[in-house]
Amino acid sequence: MDKNNNKPKLRFPGFTEPWEQCKLSELLFPADERNNAGRYTQNDVLAASLGTELVKKHIFFGLRSTEESVKNYRVVNSGDVIYTKSPIKGYPNGIIRTNKGLDGIVPSLYCVYHSISSINSGIIQSYFEDNSRLDAYLYPLVNIGARNNVNITDIGFLEGTICISQDIDEQNKIVTFFNHLTNLITLHQRKLKHLKDKKKGLLQKMFPKNGESFPELRFPGFTDAWEQRKLGEIAERIIRKNTELKSTLPLTISAQYGLVDQITFFNKRVASRDVSGYYLLKKGEFAYNKSYSEGYPWGTIKRLERYENGALSTLYICFKLLDVNSDFLVSYYETDNWHKEIAQRAAEGARNHGLLNISADDFFDTKLTIPKSKEEQSAIGCFFQEFDNLITLHQRKLDHLQQQKKALLQQMFV
Repeated sequence: MDKNNNKPKLRFPGFTEPWEQCKLSELLFPADERNNAGRYTQNDVLAASLGTELVKKHIFFGLRSTEESVKNYRVVNSGDVIYTKSPIKGYPNGIIRTNKGLDGIVPSLYCVYHSISSINSGIIQSYFEDNSRLDAYLYPLVNIGARNNVNITDIGFLEGTICISQDIDEQNKIVTFFNHLTNLITLHQRKLKHLKDKKKGLLQKMFPKNGESFPELRFPGFTDAWEQRKLGEIAERIIRKNTELKSTLPLTISAQYGLVDQITFFNKRVASRDVSGYYLLKKGEFAYNKSYSEGYPWGTIKRLERYENGALSTLYICFKLLDVNSDFLVSYYETDNWHKEIAQRAAEGARNHGLLNISADDFFDTKLTIPKSKEEQSAIGCFFQEFDNLITLHQRKLDHLQQQKKALLQQMFV
């Protein structure tokens, strides 16, 4: 940012004039039209999400307001600006959005504003999509109440100052550009979700349901029934200690990312500095995290893939494979087929500090249903490894676009 003349680092050709600072009250004014006449229904309730668009609440969140309550909701016209005035994950002071869709209604907690006719109201959202600008604007104006609610009046919200182009043509180009980039990101998000949903469906079909011996879907040439094996028959427990400090990398299990180093995952070191008493886990070996989390009621089992070795707390149960394809088992433990076996052995209702009460002996006594044929194991494992690579590729493309947008939001505004 050029502080001397209020010009952004990056702008469209043909625009050279410095931007101007102004109070938000010079650009927006409160709108307080209510849905008293019942013109809008529960299907017209809009909500701000962590995405960039206002969304239909009942579709996106699966929540529906009551018919009576929506009569006091605020009307939001297309082009209006809203401020949520309530904390959202990662945004303790709320977020600011421009309604780029159809007219609708929002809860009375939200602040709603019309814009003056000489600006493109989309520029307001683009300006505040940068977290540093959002925080810098809101922190001086907002008071957080005892119940974590945001205390600010509709008028008080407009008392801050922002710096934007006064040229409507430049505003239009900026808004159009970021709308296009946002739509591209949304497209990639949908593609990624489709792939993840597809994988989830294939995992359900390519592994037999509990109590069955044949999967619904399998590769040509394989017709034999799958067999039950105890984990202890195909795997061996690892209890090797990191006494010689062959690894100083403390690991943890993320349900989403697998075995990762604690500093990357927690952004700090959780383990004690002395990890000599930890297990030493080598690449290709597995670990069971007995702690439950949302969506993972029976913990998670992951293979070490990112590093050659690492140090893992003795609270984990670690093992290496003897007689089964490793990639196959990675995929098997992404299903929920193994949950029933764990549930039967975990002590009833006994969860100690978030950990399931299951011993190593009981864990290795769990039964798995697997193909007799090593070739079928390999085919399934290879298939899902390739599927994961495709998901990773799409995730990287999405991350790149999001990072590009973040950088451009910083460079194309003052």
